[in-house]
Amino acid sequence: MDEFSDAFECNKQIDLSSYTYINQTINIMKEDRNLLVAAHLSQLLDLFTGIGGFIVPLVLWLTQRDKIYAMDAHGKAILNFQISLFIYCLICIPLILFFGLGLLGILVLGLFSLLFPIVNAVRASQGEPPYYPINLPIIS
Repeated sequence: MDEFSDAFECNKQIDLSSYTYINQTINIMKEDRNLLVAAHLSQLLDLFTGIGGFIVPLVLWLTQRDKIYAMDAHGKAILNFQISLFIYCLICIPLILFFGLGLLGILVLGLFSLLFPIVNAVRASQGEPPYYPINLPIIS
């Protein structure tokens, strides 16, 4: 019984410095409204490059969605808007040939692609959620 009580006493004295703790990943998200504004305004690259308005927000969203507060929601809204614009433009092309209304549709879509990134950049700078009225919920 003496050996058992010695071993029991030895177990009661635990040196905490010898134990290693499991690293727990804690996601601490930063609030960076400037990056959100840049993501919205990067859609205007379509006016100069043709496809940069989709690639730059996609890269920002994929790399920063777990690090920047609200980047996930803003990135999804931006990408849904870009994909929606592309689909609507594809629909307008045959409408040009058949009814001539496709030309009006493309002009309206061009106005939307210029106006709504700027409006949502201002909303992002004020901490408000994004709003694109013609979004198709493709990426959820």
